[in-house]
Amino acid sequence: MFKGSMPALVTPFRNGALDLDTLKHLVEWQISEGSTGLVPVGTTGESPTLTHDEHETVVAEVVKAAAGRVPVIAGAGSNNTVEMIRFVEFAAKIGADAALVVTPYYNKPTQRGMVAHFTAAHDCADIPLIIYNIPGRSIVDMTPETMGELAKLPRIIGVKDATGDIARVSQQRASCGSDFCQLSGEDATALGFNAHGGVGCISVTANVAPKLCADFQQATLAGDYTKALEYQDKLMPLHEAIFIEPGLVGAKYGLSKLRLCTEEVRSPLTGLEDSTKAAIDAAMAHAGLI
Repeated sequence: MFKGSMPALVTPFRNGALDLDTLKHLVEWQISEGSTGLVPVGTTGESPTLTHDEHETVVAEVVKAAAGRVPVIAGAGSNNTVEMIRFVEFAAKIGADAALVVTPYYNKPTQRGMVAHFTAAHDCADIPLIIYNIPGRSIVDMTPETMGELAKLPRIIGVKDATGDIARVSQQRASCGSDFCQLSGEDATALGFNAHGGVGCISVTANVAPKLCADFQQATLAGDYTKALEYQDKLMPLHEAIFIEPGLVGAKYGLSKLRLCTEEVRSPLTGLEDSTKAAIDAAMAHAGLI
């Protein structure tokens, strides 16, 4: 069910409030451009600065707008197990196709603590779960052995791996099985990730270049790595430029250049430096987007 290019959707704002009309338009545009899934309210969706009510509103609106045309993987992560359970239960209740649960950040649980956290997520609702492993943000790193233990639970079905270590795909195939759904969470290494056995990417760049990212993923999944490398060459400057500053800010700027979203972000994030804007402009031109 989960493969190909799935944008980690930005959350549009206007004058400090959710801009739900723009959100719905982004969903329509993403589907029309070939995205094979949608991931609202991850870090790229500014989950740290959304209220609980806003978080749930965004998930519900994306599920409603997608209307079953592509799967929706609802962001449901927290470093508070009780709060995470609330979000997982909500995702199940409103009909999301899966929930994305990040490894707990800041409080630095042990591997045993992560097993307890994700087991609680598994047991609280009848919805598939995807582990989100991103040591650069959460500080903790779920080992392939721990993931293999969790993969024995029937509803823990995959991982969004943002380690940037493509050897992890092979290690996790060994510990979790070849049917475990491995999705890249790191745009620049998604080519190698799929070559090792990954099946897709939950992508920041796909906010701005959905068709290119979808075509790139389709080429890798068809085994046409010559074609995929051509897309990689077009996209690589954009992967890099979007992340000069926090990636969601770069993604919103790129969308503003396409007249699809405002640049507005919530504090403590700020708008981009002019030099970063120039780098994104050049990368978008290189990719043929502007």
